[in-house]
Amino acid sequence: MHVLSIETSCDETAAAVINLTDAQATVLANVVSSQASLHAKWGGVVPQLAAREHIRNIVPVIEEALTRANLKPQDIDLIAVTQGPGLMPALLIGVSAGKTLAFVWKKPLIGINHLEGHIYANFLNSPTPLLKARQSVLLEQRPRTENSKKIFPLVALIVSGGHTQLVLMRKHFSYTLLGETQDDAAGEAFDKIARLLNLAYPGGPEIAKRADAFCKNILQNSEAKNYKLKTKNFPFPRPMLQSNDFNFSFSGLKTAVLYFLKKHQTRMQDEKFIDEVCYEFQEAIVDTLVSKTKRALKFYKPHALVIAGGVSANVRLREQMRALINRDFPDTQFLTPEFSYSLDNAAMIGAAAAMRFEYMNEKQREKLLSSAPVLDPNANLPLSSI
Repeated sequence: MHVLSIETSCDETAAAVINLTDAQATVLANVVSSQASLHAKWGGVVPQLAAREHIRNIVPVIEEALTRANLKPQDIDLIAVTQGPGLMPALLIGVSAGKTLAFVWKKPLIGINHLEGHIYANFLNSPTPLLKARQSVLLEQRPRTENSKKIFPLVALIVSGGHTQLVLMRKHFSYTLLGETQDDAAGEAFDKIARLLNLAYPGGPEIAKRADAFCKNILQNSEAKNYKLKTKNFPFPRPMLQSNDFNFSFSGLKTAVLYFLKKHQTRMQDEKFIDEVCYEFQEAIVDTLVSKTKRALKFYKPHALVIAGGVSANVRLREQMRALINRDFPDTQFLTPEFSYSLDNAAMIGAAAAMRFEYMNEKQREKLLSSAPVLDPNANLPLSSI
């Protein structure tokens, strides 16, 4: 089965073609047109500008995806589009494009939750069937147990610019929200702190790069052993770490960094100081995410942990999660998406769509042919179980 998928939830215009054979999802084409440089001067995404660029790019991106996959419209079996959550002006463009193609080509159309797409990005190009799960490199390096062959129940940590959630999945497309941010999302906090530090947008990669530079510097420094003592000058909190739940909060951390920088304005021209702030801020974010995830793993004892969303591309977060799994949960699989599928893309939407289609009966599949006209975007679309 060939799936043409479209993603326009924020500032990436994306289209992809997925091939599903024997429950294995293979990416035939994945095209992304980024608007990062356009929005950089504003320090964040401007919804109306994003929508205008989506209008400009949507047709060329879809055509490019079909060309790379060497397929024609008649070869497509299913069209998938991000229905939400996201920016409403941006979602409208993708959904309108999907509905138009479904009508003209007479193809079934399915709406997909953006967050669900991020979760299912973990199973793209997997060497084993999508119904199962690929083995992480770390898992392959240690003896397999009977439990390690299973993936459900599964805990998903979704971290992006708009969301920070812990979700329990007892089976495919069964979602129970365990906890979420009570204010800023982790990715949003990265962007806001980057602006305070006068770093380029998007802020996450810039902060990560600076933090990495600081690490390399202290490793070469003879005072590296005393570094932890020195960092008492960086009182960045780990919000809600002691709360007896799975919720997050990052507004307090953001405020702490703001006041810290106000006290040290004279050092804002010191590149090493900026690098150190980036390192300590990133450590606070990662410590919080890892600690809350550890609490969920202890309580629910899942067979697998996945991380999803744009912040899942953060190398430090991946390293610390791997260390947690190796140290405390050796029988738990740790699945991470390929870096190219961590950020917003259409391939992940195609993977989720292919699996949802597999789970449908004939009557439900036939309904997709006639339901395209009533498919509407939803900026606050929740994860829904089937």
